[in-house]
Amino acid sequence: MAPTADSVPLPEQADVVIIGGGVIGASIAFHLAEADAGQVLLLERDEPASGSSGKPIGGVRAQFSDPLNIRLGLRSLDAWRGFARRPGADIGLDRVGYLFLLADESELATFTQGVEIQNALGVPSRIISPRAARDLCPYVDPHTIVAAAYSPADGYALPGAAVAGYLRAARRLGATVRTHCPVTAIDTADGTVQAVRTPYGTVRTHTVVCCAGAWSGAVGALAGVELPVTPLRRQIAFTGPLRPAPPRIPFTLDFGSTLYFHNDGADGLLMGLSDPAQQPGFERRFTREWLRPFRTAAARRTPELARVPVTGGWAGLYEMTPDRNALIGEAGHPDRFLYATGFSGHGFLQAPAVGELVRDLCLGREPFLDVGPLAATRFDGRVNRPEAHII
Repeated sequence: MAPTADSVPLPEQADVVIIGGGVIGASIAFHLAEADAGQVLLLERDEPASGSSGKPIGGVRAQFSDPLNIRLGLRSLDAWRGFARRPGADIGLDRVGYLFLLADESELATFTQGVEIQNALGVPSRIISPRAARDLCPYVDPHTIVAAAYSPADGYALPGAAVAGYLRAARRLGATVRTHCPVTAIDTADGTVQAVRTPYGTVRTHTVVCCAGAWSGAVGALAGVELPVTPLRRQIAFTGPLRPAPPRIPFTLDFGSTLYFHNDGADGLLMGLSDPAQQPGFERRFTREWLRPFRTAAARRTPELARVPVTGGWAGLYEMTPDRNALIGEAGHPDRFLYATGFSGHGFLQAPAVGELVRDLCLGREPFLDVGPLAATRFDGRVNRPEAHII
């Protein structure tokens, strides 16, 4: 009988140890194994996709205001479209587009500027009229918005299937994946990584990649590296089957309130909202009290959704940074402690590109994108990179 992922023996040494089995860690493991980067070991304290990657909304887009995020989104969209071929899995990608609803002239000005940048980089986004937005999504009350921003190239996919597909391919290429194996210590000496300790043994290594999501701050602290990541609960709800069944609609987001929704299967809807009253923490229980601000926001913009029944929902964690942009890079001390975390809700959509970037950082290659602006040290008295197109 083949060993299960929680009984795979730990190697005595590894060329790269990845901490975290979400979509970022899985992507990095695949890209490193594909590049024949030596012994690649991924450690997950629970099951793959059991943290933030198990409960996102699955959106994939390139509609951002920061050119760096746009390029990450574009690169990843290409990879998601080709995922059935490489690494080889069905992730249920549905390219229905992203539709941002804009309530006033200030929001319109922000998105008009963003669309200009996006178009220059190859994103087919555009500003459309309230009536055109209603044509795309009949739930929208066109009298309550001044315009909308739309890109037909965006959509959503199944994060769990993506994690599983990446890890299957990584194993096939020689990587080792060990579940239910928390990291308890990271040994360093003379400014370098020496080993990773777990309850099941110590693995010698000189390269560690932290991609532990909302728990990355604690992992970084094991090596003396500050990673400014704060956990924040986000909740979504499901309608269950509706009669009549909803039309096929874009992934629709009301920018001002952060309300969003898209199809869930053939006859339901998934709905969410970032509760402004939510306090940071690791709480992951779904609470129906959260529906009050959702229904209030829906009554203003999509009145029909304020009344739809809810059959249940779930809560997951966003891994927030001060400017809501990712942390990607290598710590100066100790050397060879790399990190890819703090995606603030964008981890799934950027995962393929991030896997490429971290692979190249590990191997000393020139990455396709300069990630210097995403260094964790950017908050040390320097100007950060605010991202305007945040939900």
